[in-house]
Amino acid sequence: MEGCPRGRKAHTMSERRVVITGVGVLSPVGNDLDTFWGSLTSGVSGIRRIEGIDPSAFACQIGGEVRDFNPAAFYNNPKDARRTDRYGQLAMAAAKMAYADSGMEGFGFDPYRFGCMVGSGIGGLTTLEAQHQIYLERGPGRVSPFIIPMMIPNIASGLISMEYGLSGPNMVIVTACATANNNIGEAWRMIKFGDADAFIAGGAEASMSAMGLAGFASMKALSTRNDEPERASRPFDKDRDGFVMGEGAGVVVIEELEHAKRRGARIYCELAGYGVSADAYHMTSPHPEGEGASKCMDLAMRHAKVDPADIDYVNAHGTSTGLGDVCETKAIKRSFGAYAKDGLVVSSTKSMTGHLLGAAGGIELAACIKAIETGVVPPTINLDDPDPECDLDYVPHEAREMKVDIALSNSFGFGGHNATLVVKRFG
Repeated sequence: MEGCPRGRKAHTMSERRVVITGVGVLSPVGNDLDTFWGSLTSGVSGIRRIEGIDPSAFACQIGGEVRDFNPAAFYNNPKDARRTDRYGQLAMAAAKMAYADSGMEGFGFDPYRFGCMVGSGIGGLTTLEAQHQIYLERGPGRVSPFIIPMMIPNIASGLISMEYGLSGPNMVIVTACATANNNIGEAWRMIKFGDADAFIAGGAEASMSAMGLAGFASMKALSTRNDEPERASRPFDKDRDGFVMGEGAGVVVIEELEHAKRRGARIYCELAGYGVSADAYHMTSPHPEGEGASKCMDLAMRHAKVDPADIDYVNAHGTSTGLGDVCETKAIKRSFGAYAKDGLVVSSTKSMTGHLLGAAGGIELAACIKAIETGVVPPTINLDDPDPECDLDYVPHEAREMKVDIALSNSFGFGGHNATLVVKRFG
């Protein structure tokens, strides 16, 4: 196969297996993987009154912020942190955590076979707002020369590649709330195809800004349960009134199996399947019968060579919106048939983290990885009175101990974008 190092046996796409060897997380419930997982399994909500800006003018005044985060700690030069939007800072921090966790440091990898795909659904919105204000108050000559590179959704991936000298495939896919899953999935595909041996991949988001809040609030998409922030994100519950915005980053290191074995890497699990589809239905609403989401799950399971009854746990997109939760429930029933109500376990960790938009898939894949590793499924908190149309086992209130061999993670985005990942216990 063209591109294979001399002397290495070429493999077909189907023969190349992809494993996860590093995980990095920053989230509203923890700024590292262990704290994040401990909060999820304890049912801890990260939703609070917003502190990063004054939210008093907004209908929604709550969100899931990353707290106690010092971006300069993740940069060799503090100036580099100041020249990066918050979403990029979060991406760099999570990438460094994942890289360190993978044990890649000191391993002599081929830089042209190591890629990076860390995307963002919105990009540098806070930078755009701040610089636009400077433009209005002080004129165009005072706008920062860094505004464009700070703003664009691909810059984090570029900066991460520069940090580690990764000269392999480098790009980002922007698919709103499906961004992280698509970036991880397409990186998986390139490793399977033989174009790379390893990737840093995932998503980051930091849109807790005036325009971010105002825009989603104008769509009537956000919860206004301001007096009970910890109870505001309530996927599948009859009294849900919209999603709660979160910020953070979820990044993984994925590798071709033999590449990981040669360096003696610790393997979390196998990234076995990836599905992608489009609803082709509406700008912001999901297909009412869940057809696109179902096709996406079906494709991911087909690639993973598993049957629906093999899946132990589904980390649902589960945003706490009226239409979204019902449509995802219908999609799960389409794909899993009778097993959906007779054995399948589903939960939404967004009940605790809020919705991290383009970063959601990254931290939710981390939850699936830990579920396999620890034998614990995180709960859906605030599920006090289930919607009659949402009638699956959503693990209400408390985590559940159970063996998880195969988990599936859904992410669906505005524009009808659907992306599903399947992870398996390695063996």
